[in-house]
Amino acid sequence: MHILFVVQRYGEDIAGGSEQCCRSFAENLASRGHEVEVATSCACDYTNWANVLPEGDELINDVLVHRFPIDRLRDHSYFEHLDARVVWGSAPTSWRDQDAWVDEVGPRTVDIPAYIFRRAMEFDVIVFFTYLYYTTVRGLPAAAGRTPTLFQPTAHFEPQLSVPLFNHLFRQPDGMAFLTEEEAELVNSRFGHRPAEAVVGVGCDLAAEGDGDRFRTSNRLGDAPFLLSIGRVDPWKGSLEAADYFLAFKERNPSDLRLVIVGDPVTSLSEHPDIHLTGFLPESEKVDAIAACTAFLQPSYFESFSMALTEVWALRRPALVQGRCDVLVGQAQRSGGALHYNGFAEFEAATQLLLENSELRERLANNGRRYVEDNYSWNSVMEMYEDLLVRTVDAFCSRHSPQPSAGR
Repeated sequence: MHILFVVQRYGEDIAGGSEQCCRSFAENLASRGHEVEVATSCACDYTNWANVLPEGDELINDVLVHRFPIDRLRDHSYFEHLDARVVWGSAPTSWRDQDAWVDEVGPRTVDIPAYIFRRAMEFDVIVFFTYLYYTTVRGLPAAAGRTPTLFQPTAHFEPQLSVPLFNHLFRQPDGMAFLTEEEAELVNSRFGHRPAEAVVGVGCDLAAEGDGDRFRTSNRLGDAPFLLSIGRVDPWKGSLEAADYFLAFKERNPSDLRLVIVGDPVTSLSEHPDIHLTGFLPESEKVDAIAACTAFLQPSYFESFSMALTEVWALRRPALVQGRCDVLVGQAQRSGGALHYNGFAEFEAATQLLLENSELRERLANNGRRYVEDNYSWNSVMEMYEDLLVRTVDAFCSRHSPQPSAGR
């Protein structure tokens, strides 16, 4: 198949979860003989969408990437004004305000919808990643009805999903790819089913191996136990709460426990000698960090799928996840590979259990490994995905083929 992916950012050094997910699917399809292209922006930073990467074409791991420049940076004060009205306001908002909000969410590049409209019928399927951004909101209508379209919304329970313009957007694609059962239930209950859909998940590297001693040495952690969190330092990702809970735990349970956070900072944390911020790490160093940790902590309130969690289980590490996120709780319960907490008291009890009970850590780790082996090998994920692509094409043909006229 000849497939175009549309995503807000793309590249080996782009850390966003949906962007990494898109790249994984694109590269795996290319490795299986498909002709894969990507339409994306020149931006690296989603907070301002500044043009950083060069405009034009680039071949990355057999995927042809077309980058288009941002034609307007985000106006932060205007964005906050619109966000307060459109997302958080109690009164109905106009279509004009919602359109302006999409422009400010970004990345605003009018070249991508124009490119999609111009080339739509050259592709067997166009895949749109993530519901929230300009590239999907403006790009999907440029392709819908002209060529088969598959939507991977990476949706989760958050206020933005209730913006009225999404009611129409979610009804346009021919197919829908979900990452978890919880995402499928959320989307289908709000917007209805699409002609072709499947819960495909995201594959992970089951052969990955890390050097925990190397990470401990390079980060001067010694033999101290530590909780590892992977993801940007952002209030929406639960980072501030996690740091507060960790420090409260330390005050009530004195020990040499550390908290290590791998990810770029969007907001700042209070400095503390037992909280170690590494910033963004290359894949090999991230794998070393996972191999070294005592347990993995996933504190995010909003997830459609935690790729970090499956990566942790692939390396046989136990996990502790945010109980206020249905997706994370579902992953924990289906796998038997994680404990979950809701509030500080449960965080404290679960952390104490993980530190004191080596048999529990081993059982959670082995359960997690077995779960990803059974469900998230790239081969099994891609077989489901390729089947969904075929069904998406069939659905398009059924929806848009000429209908026989009523008999005379």
